[in-house]
Amino acid sequence: MNLYVGGIPFAFSDDDLERLFSAHGTVTSAQVILDRDTGRSRGFGFVEMANDEEARQAIQELDGSSAGGRRITVNEARPSSGGGSRPRDGGGGRSWGRGSGGGYQGRN
Repeated sequence: MNLYVGGIPFAFSDDDLERLFSAHGTVTSAQVILDRDTGRSRGFGFVEMANDEEARQAIQELDGSSAGGRRITVNEARPSSGGGSRPRDGGGGRSWGRGSGGGYQGRN
């Protein structure tokens, strides 16, 4: 099960996040999300646990707890809205400014 962890201290590393959750079960991966421009933590991350039961237990025990002086949020991660098996295609059937000429291509 993949878990979302919000409110983590900005100084937390992937290892710190893994240590926090490994007390509650087997962690298969832990990743603090970094800002691509600055390389600094964005204050949240994701933890994947091998066992759903352990993951649910970790949610119960860690959600609302304190880590590094900050109150963290832990819940089951939702799939991204743009992901899934459907490729991103921009949506509707009209082309607005993305044709061979690059100009406006509204209704004809």
